[in-house]
Amino acid sequence: MLCAALLFVARPAGAQPGGPTMPGPQFSGAMEKLFGEHKAFSASLDLQTDGGSPGKVITMEGRIAILNGMSRVEMDLTQMKGVDMPPQALAQMKQMGMDKMVTVSAPDAKVMRMMYPSMKAYLEMPLPDSAATPASDYKMETTELGSETVAGHPCVKNKVVVTGSDGVAHESTVWCAKDMDKFPVKIDLTESGNHMTMTFNDVKLEKPDAAQFTAPTGYKKYDSMMSLIMSRAGGVQGTP
Repeated sequence: MLCAALLFVARPAGAQPGGPTMPGPQFSGAMEKLFGEHKAFSASLDLQTDGGSPGKVITMEGRIAILNGMSRVEMDLTQMKGVDMPPQALAQMKQMGMDKMVTVSAPDAKVMRMMYPSMKAYLEMPLPDSAATPASDYKMETTELGSETVAGHPCVKNKVVVTGSDGVAHESTVWCAKDMDKFPVKIDLTESGNHMTMTFNDVKLEKPDAAQFTAPTGYKKYDSMMSLIMSRAGGVQGTP
C-alpha cells in the first residue's frame, strides 16, 4: 500500500506545457516564456490543480527558484490537500524521510532530479527533448483582457498563447504585476486535460544561488523510484 501511494505521488500528473511533470510544475521553455525577461527569481508558490478530474481540487504549497532556464521546486508532500491517499501512508512517508521533496530541472543538461533531503537520496532521469526546448524556440501572442488585483499587486490580466515549432499552441491566462516589472504573479492554464493555477508570493527578483541546481553532495543516487522506496520500506514499522 505504501509503495503504491508513493508511486502515486511521484507519477506524471500532466498540467504543464512542453514537458513531463512531477508534484508541482516543471518549467519547460514553454512555461519559461510566460515570465518574459525574468530569467532569475525565487518565490513561494501556491498551487491548485484538478489532477485531470474536473470538480476535484488538489492544493500544494512550496518554494520555487528559477535561474537561466533551470527550475527548483521544494514541496512537503504530506501537506497536499485533496489527494486520495490513506492517512497511514502519509505517516509512513514521513517516517521514511520521503515527505519533503525537491525537484530540479536542468534543460541544458536534459536532466531532472528528484531529491529527498530527509533521507539524503535522489533520483536522476533524462528530460525528453520537448521539455528541454529553450524558450527562444517558442512564439508568444498576448491579448490584454483587463486589470485586476492579485495578492496585493495591481495587475494586467492577459490571454497568452505560446506556440512551439511543432505548431502546438498552449493557452494561459496570466496576471502581470504592474509594480514588479510585469512579473506574472498568477498563471492559470489547462494542459492535457489538467487545470492548474499558480500564484507566486514573496517574490525576489534576484539570482538564486546556482549551487541549488546541482547534484547534491553527500546524497545517495538511486536508479528508480521503486528502488528508492524499497530501500526504505523495510525499515518502516508495519510495512511488509
